[in-house]
Amino acid sequence: MITIKKYKYILNAAVLALTVLLGSSCKKDLLTPTPTTSIIDSKTFDTPARILSQVNGLYAGVKNGQFYGGRYVIYNEIRGEEFIINKPNGVTGLDTWSQNVNSNTNEVVNLWSAAYAAINRVNVFLAGLNANLSKVDATTANQYIGEAEFLRALSYFALVQTYAKPYVFDNGASPGLPLRLLAETDLTGAGKNDLARSTVAQVYTQILKDLDDAESKLSATQANGAFRAFKNTAIALKARVYLAQANYAKVLTETTKLISATAPYQAPTGGTKLEASIATVFTGSYTGAEALLFLPFTTSDAPGTQNQLAYYFTLNPGNGEYYLNTSGIYANAALSGTSSTDARKGFITKVSVTDANKVTTIYNYLSKYKTSSPFTDYIPVLRYSEVLLNAAEAYARTGDLVNATALLYAVRHRSDATFTFDPADIGSQTSLINTILTERRIELIGEGFRLTDLFRTSQALPAKSGAQGNSPAVAVTASNYIWPISGVELQTNKLMQPNP
Repeated sequence: MITIKKYKYILNAAVLALTVLLGSSCKKDLLTPTPTTSIIDSKTFDTPARILSQVNGLYAGVKNGQFYGGRYVIYNEIRGEEFIINKPNGVTGLDTWSQNVNSNTNEVVNLWSAAYAAINRVNVFLAGLNANLSKVDATTANQYIGEAEFLRALSYFALVQTYAKPYVFDNGASPGLPLRLLAETDLTGAGKNDLARSTVAQVYTQILKDLDDAESKLSATQANGAFRAFKNTAIALKARVYLAQANYAKVLTETTKLISATAPYQAPTGGTKLEASIATVFTGSYTGAEALLFLPFTTSDAPGTQNQLAYYFTLNPGNGEYYLNTSGIYANAALSGTSSTDARKGFITKVSVTDANKVTTIYNYLSKYKTSSPFTDYIPVLRYSEVLLNAAEAYARTGDLVNATALLYAVRHRSDATFTFDPADIGSQTSLINTILTERRIELIGEGFRLTDLFRTSQALPAKSGAQGNSPAVAVTASNYIWPISGVELQTNKLMQPNP
């Protein structure tokens, strides 16, 4: 359990971001700030190098192992139906998989605090940079502000998906999150953490405001590599946000900026496009044209013990915490069919286990993430295939079946060049939408999309069962459909209201 004392320590670590000189170059440390020298606040933004160190620190906050560096992605997968628990362990998501968390469960408290710490790092940085704009040129300042706003939007979007009702339930009228937009550098006094919840709609408005401004400020080219945001990154996240709102016209407004009118589809600027082979994307250290944002790790900057994707989803070299559900998307012929020539089938590893009674069972593990301990696979936050599928779904839902089908085929044919969909699967609007949603599950499995796709399509969380445990279905009206608010937040923020 997380205590109040520990929670205050986490908050204090976030608010002290301006008092520590963070690591040197992005290239050398892969966005990993290394605390080296304590310096006074007035010196933190003294030089361009120090300001860049602060930017690197913003990404370090987001890629915390309790947040986007591992567990946020994992929780979004294991709350859905694609994975079965193999090693019941409260530390590695047992309560999350079984839909049995409460306000004081570690994952509920830790994810909340890690995400808000990342947000406060952004707020502190923006306040400091705006007070020292003369220290860098205007183009660089805009780039840094855009990156900060993007990361704040990404963090709030993750939080609102996890702790608030889906926007589509009531157009965002439900309670959302406390919108913390100012630098918080001292929360030790009574009432200083108090802030009421904004509505879901208000949170989305702030997310989109940040992303619109980020788009206007970020570089049009990926000059800083796949590890940092550029214009296309902000646009792609906007499309994801609008998809969660079921605002399909706006999804198309954004994705049209990133997709050429004809095949082979690619972004008009920035060089963003699909790789010829999906295997190239999951080598563990991918930085190519399909990456709109990947979070990097190294052996000296790993996600942390029991936070890593390979540790959860593979048996070797990982720990095999979860295997694929034979009733989930694995059952699709693209992944399990004996005659399938789909390249994504290569992400499935079969493991035979013989028990004491000499009964052999075959388990299927996801092997997208495959680096050995300390498990340093780069984490895909945004990649181009998602953009194509977002656009395909938006076209289908707005009645343009031709463009929807073309983009669906662009994703499928990358992995299976000769495949042809059954006409019954793409011949009507309803069947095409369902086929696109299925393709998302095949293409994006293990990347943290399943739960949010269930949420935005107002589906119950399916039941699942295996030899090590069962998890009941969760109706959209059930109190545990979304996570409860962190119990520590409820104790330290007197204006905070719990979820019903």
